[in-house]
Amino acid sequence: MDDDALLGEALAGATFAFDDVCAVIGATREELLELVAVGAIEPLRRDREHARWLFSQLAYLRAWRALRLQRDLGVNAAGAALALDLLDEIAALRRAAGAWVETSWEDPPRR
Repeated sequence: MDDDALLGEALAGATFAFDDVCAVIGATREELLELVAVGAIEPLRRDREHARWLFSQLAYLRAWRALRLQRDLGVNAAGAALALDLLDEIAALRRAAGAWVETSWEDPPRR
């Protein structure tokens, strides 16, 4: 499967095989295994042979972001996993704050 086809499937919410994730994000097998080991990503399906593992769209995107953090900022895999978790938490807090702001601007209760 070529890179463009894999990227198109990512948008459709497809699952990705271990080797396909490595190929598209430019990771070695060892790098992807380390991301799984530190909890940065989790396969949908594990098998004794990691080549049979399947990853969700979210895991695929997290792997890509983790690899960028490692290469661009020089953090290790555990640091990338922590950064991704913190970024997820910030996004959740922003969504919650946005929902709160939207409801707080409604008409005040009448007495």
